[in-house]
Amino acid sequence: MTYYPEPVARLIEALQRLPGIGPKTAQRLTFFLLKRPVGEVRELAESLVGVKEKIVSCGTCFNVTDQDPCRICADPARDGRLLCVVEEPNDLLAMERTGEYRGRYHVLQGALSPLDGIGPDDLKVRELLARLEASAPAEVILATNPNVEGEATALYLAKLLRPFGARITRIARGLPVGGDLEYADQVTLSKALEGRREIS
Repeated sequence: MTYYPEPVARLIEALQRLPGIGPKTAQRLTFFLLKRPVGEVRELAESLVGVKEKIVSCGTCFNVTDQDPCRICADPARDGRLLCVVEEPNDLLAMERTGEYRGRYHVLQGALSPLDGIGPDDLKVRELLARLEASAPAEVILATNPNVEGEATALYLAKLLRPFGARITRIARGLPVGGDLEYADQVTLSKALEGRREIS
C-alpha cells in the first residue's frame, strides 16, 4: 500500500465517504486541493462548515433553508391552492428552475423503499397530512421520481390523500424533448402514450 502523510490519508478517506467518490477520485481531489492556494482551500472548508451550521429544514415544507419559514413558504405571491410533493430538496430546485410552477411545496425527504428499510414513518408523510388538514389545497401534484420507489410513494400518497377531497395529479412522464422514438425504451413509450393529450 502506498504511504501517504497522515493529513493526506485522512482527506482521501473523508472524500471517499461522499456519494459517487471512489478511492481514485478521492486521491485526485486531494492532490488537486494540495496544489490550490491556502485561501481557496480555507474558503472551501469554511463553506462546508457553514452549510452544516447555518442550514436547517423549513418547518413548513422541509426544504433546506437558512431561514424558517423558507423564502418560498414566506412568499405571499405563491398560490396556496397548489401543493407539489417532491422527494428531495434537489427536486424542488429542479421544479423551480422551470419557472412554470408558482404554488407551494412539500419535501418528503426521501421515497418509500422497503428493501432499504425506509417506510412512511421515515418520510414527512404525517406532516403532509397535517398540512392538508390545516389548509386544504385544491390540487396536490405528486412529483416523485419515475422509478420503482417514486411510483410506490406516489401510489401510497394518492391513496392516503383521496379523503381530503383535493384533486390529486401526477407529473407526466414520457419522451424527453429532442429525443427520438427509436431510442426510447418500451416503458417510456408506454408512459408517453398514456399521458398523451389533445392538440389545441
